[in-house]
Amino acid sequence: MVSVDARQLLLQSYQGVLSTHSQHLLGYPFGSVVPFCLDEQGRVIILISELAQHTKNVKVDARCSLLVLAEGDDIQSAARLTVLADAVIVPENEVELIAQRYYRFFPQSQDFHRVHDFSFWRLSPIKYRFIGGFGRIHWLEPSLLVNPFFGAMENDMVQHMNEDHTDALPLYCHQAHVEMPENAALTMVGIDGEGFHLRIGDKIVYIAFPQPVDSPQHVRASLVSMLKDARAGAKAE
Repeated sequence: MVSVDARQLLLQSYQGVLSTHSQHLLGYPFGSVVPFCLDEQGRVIILISELAQHTKNVKVDARCSLLVLAEGDDIQSAARLTVLADAVIVPENEVELIAQRYYRFFPQSQDFHRVHDFSFWRLSPIKYRFIGGFGRIHWLEPSLLVNPFFGAMENDMVQHMNEDHTDALPLYCHQAHVEMPENAALTMVGIDGEGFHLRIGDKIVYIAFPQPVDSPQHVRASLVSMLKDARAGAKAE
């Protein structure tokens, strides 16, 4: 059960604190805030500048960690996950697919790697440290969060939802008790085997499917079922 909670926290997160080994002050950890999305195996993808201190650090020492926190009023009781990892630059032949997904999550960064000398890096996990609350503290082996739709299939499904079913997105949010600021732009940005990501203004939210899915047909059936429940719930209010 702990691994399920850790998986869900990673899926629900889109920003965290990246800690690297400082090359300016040797021996000291260096923390910085980074947005991220996940690749086809659930590994963290970040887009960082050649000028940034954390980039200079990982080029010399790839060992790093990423801390993500669940939302909550009490930071001490909120669930958190530390991903201990090696930072590896994304090979050129993988950049296109990685970029397509990342830029859906963070469209404002679309020209960073071209204009400002940014590069995509992957955090290859070595170990997880999960704290789910009092007495729930565990070291975990990394487990794959395989996305069966990563690439063209995910791109097509997301595009279809944003072009033909935009009216359904607010209902999914309402059913999941996700707050939507007035006049905030709402788009679907990702789909995986356990749920989907929506971008609401500058915020990313994750809504889980009732059951895991492994084909576009199952995705469609789940989305239709969730929409029926959402509409029924809205009528009952």
